[in-house]
Amino acid sequence: MSVSVRVPTTLRPLTSGASEVAVDGATVAEVIASLESSYPGFRDRLLDENGKLRRFVNVFVSDDDVRFLQGLDTPIPAGETLSIVPAVAGGC
Repeated sequence: MSVSVRVPTTLRPLTSGASEVAVDGATVAEVIASLESSYPGFRDRLLDENGKLRRFVNVFVSDDDVRFLQGLDTPIPAGETLSIVPAVAGGC
């Protein structure tokens, strides 16, 4: 199943500047594996050495944060979009 992935500006060099790409996968983990296969470098940017999502990376299926769903095992229904959103810190 093809999934549309929204790529943040910081990761667009991996996709030759594309803001959205289509890859295969039925779960978040499968989509990340497909991203890595098609655009090497995604895995290291999204996952830590234990294979878990990095703290500063948020992944959404539709508008739902996968950390509050099934994490990397979260299914991606047909027609939905996966969005990668870097965490933003700031303040004074």
